[in-house]
Amino acid sequence: MTLDLLYLSEDEAVGIATVLRSRSLGDMMEAAEAMTVAAHGRRVTYSRKVFIPLTKLCRDVCHYCTFATTPARAGDAYLGRDEVLAIARAGAAAGCREALFTLGDRPEARYAAAREALSGLGHDSTLSYLAEMAELVFRETGLLPHLNPGLMIGEDYAQLRPHAASMGIMLESSSDRLCARGGPHFGSPDKTPALRLAAIEQAGRARVPFTTGLLIGIGETRDEQVEALVAIRDLNRRYGHIQEVIIQNFRAKPGTRMADHAEPSLDDHLWSIAAARIILGPQMTIQAPPNLHDRVDLAPLIRAGVNDWGGVSPVTPDHVNPEAPWPHLEILEDATKAAGRILMQRLAIGPRYALAARDWAAPAIATQILRAIDGRGLPKVDEWSAGHGDPAPDTMVMEPVLASRSILSILDAAEEGERLSEADIVTLFDAEQDDFAAIVERADRLRRQAVGDMLTYAVNRNINYTNICLYKCGFCAFSKGSTKAMRGPAYRLDMEEVGRRAAEAWDRGATEVCLQGGIHPDYDGHTYLNVLKTVREAAPDIHIHAFSPLEVTHGARTLALPLEDYLARLKEAGLSTLPGTAAEILDPEVRAIICPDKVTADEWIEVMRVAHGVGLRSTATIMFGHVEEYKHWARHLLRIRGLQEETGGFTEFVPLPFVHMESPIWRKGLARSGPSYREAVLMHAVARIALHPVIPNIQVSWVKMGPEGAAAILKAGANDMGGTLMDESITRAAGGVNGQEFGPREMQALAASVGRPVRQRTTLYEPVLPRRAVLAEPS
Repeated sequence: MTLDLLYLSEDEAVGIATVLRSRSLGDMMEAAEAMTVAAHGRRVTYSRKVFIPLTKLCRDVCHYCTFATTPARAGDAYLGRDEVLAIARAGAAAGCREALFTLGDRPEARYAAAREALSGLGHDSTLSYLAEMAELVFRETGLLPHLNPGLMIGEDYAQLRPHAASMGIMLESSSDRLCARGGPHFGSPDKTPALRLAAIEQAGRARVPFTTGLLIGIGETRDEQVEALVAIRDLNRRYGHIQEVIIQNFRAKPGTRMADHAEPSLDDHLWSIAAARIILGPQMTIQAPPNLHDRVDLAPLIRAGVNDWGGVSPVTPDHVNPEAPWPHLEILEDATKAAGRILMQRLAIGPRYALAARDWAAPAIATQILRAIDGRGLPKVDEWSAGHGDPAPDTMVMEPVLASRSILSILDAAEEGERLSEADIVTLFDAEQDDFAAIVERADRLRRQAVGDMLTYAVNRNINYTNICLYKCGFCAFSKGSTKAMRGPAYRLDMEEVGRRAAEAWDRGATEVCLQGGIHPDYDGHTYLNVLKTVREAAPDIHIHAFSPLEVTHGARTLALPLEDYLARLKEAGLSTLPGTAAEILDPEVRAIICPDKVTADEWIEVMRVAHGVGLRSTATIMFGHVEEYKHWARHLLRIRGLQEETGGFTEFVPLPFVHMESPIWRKGLARSGPSYREAVLMHAVARIALHPVIPNIQVSWVKMGPEGAAAILKAGANDMGGTLMDESITRAAGGVNGQEFGPREMQALAASVGRPVRQRTTLYEPVLPRRAVLAEPS
């Protein structure tokens, strides 16, 4: 491995060019491929889009271009509103997600016909009309606009940014020499490198996710290519806005002044791609248009550092290269597979920028982006949502598979009981296709090793004694302010009702009551002690599973007691175990967004550590699919594992998919629409793998997943089906549609659907006394 190529330290373009000239193409490609795989894994992306050629008039006369034309040949100077909308609607119907607006650079500066046409359209500039059309397409079709209008200044970006997910301009070259007489850019003032670099810089200042790139083979030298790439790199270091860099090969076109100009060879293109990867670094997205090479040449492009094919349209041609039709997606997928990679769709905005859409897009655009993506920043490929009652997609491939060596190595280490790294766990969460199937299969195997084939469930009742809460967690649709009733009335159960519900649960065969509620402004540490006293008197033998770490912390603080003392008092008053709720995501980056005033990740861990120390066991949870990324999931799992290795106090791990429908943070456009089905399956499977063998029980929530989804997850590492609940209000408040009770008969049917035995358990996974089991059976 030519490691020196992976970490070029020279800041001067001439120094980098000297290093690259000393290396073979093979060495460069080897280094570039290693960098690409390290950052992007096996994924190669493309955008399914339509091309909208708003105008083919342009004030420039590039000598290789067949896109730009004259008013006499153009017919109408601009597409009309109905024409634009017709193209966009055809794209939306074909499954496109992006509308790429291509157009010449300010043709009104050159042609009276353009000025007259704009006047008739009610505009004084092409950019003004472009803004209207982008807004129209987004509003009417939901396609995300990507705009390529040429040179712009800060005011122009400000005008267009509210209506675009991303924008772009090709640098093409940083060589002034190509603008001289006889050069390809002579007579094209907008191709002056300094002006184009200034436009790219202004995009960075405007916080616009930006696409740029090189056009190679038009007469530049390799040293000049390096100079241009270094200029792009430096701008991106300053502003962080370059979402992708296109390395496009020149194609000679009949009817142009460069019709007889030699085209770059495949090796030339491979060299330029590898140089771009090495200079721009592993995280950059490097794109090469797939329609400008023969099919057999596509796999080498990937091995040189390409991780994106750009836009591919099932509806419209490539208007810039009309002689080169887009390859069918099946061909593109086969070529990608031939390079050992997986083809996946992306949005007009790159994945890293999509995840941070509130920082990189206008509010309306950002909301749509967030609601479309998964935890990688890629579009969700299924229509399933947690708690929504959707049928489970058929993504469970359980046949023998050929997984990648990297995945198998991680799985083997986990099976040996090794603690996986954050990077290992993220790699598992990022898995697709064969790797996905291998993870599911291994999780099921580890489940079998840890607990056998027996499925379990508990007969229990939820008692949420108040939904009035002092805290303002962005994801919570259950809590209400003390005076304002939203999505149902605010309530507070009195102690008599709490006791009645506990006694009724015992009479119906429950072995457990789970008690949690909002942090009512009148509650203090005595409140929780009184709850325990009430339940213990009403149902002396029932297991009391109660109080999240937030409630414990609140109770201890209001009585000015150390955690250890207060937890000891709770235990003495009848508390049996603690639920692991309020964990959400145990990472400060995420909690600062979704629950900034709640217990911190460290405080949650400390409550559980102290509880385990006084002899109280607990569950652990994760609530996922809102604003976090896979790295946060990995950190959460590692924190849970770390505490379990220290205390052994967790009885089970419970993934809780975010139910988004009525969540305040989602309704404000600040969060994703819950996890994808693939992510929900992987969360359970990866949890089994990452927590093996220290936490034996992985629970699936039928409330969140629905019976069909729960059945699939019981074949992906889960062994417990949770509780019958009798009453469920938190998920339903968030818009969940699954029932409030899932009784023993339903539990038994769910187990039968996956061909597994089932038994009722206690909260601590012990056998249920015969009389309680009989009472729990449906009459």
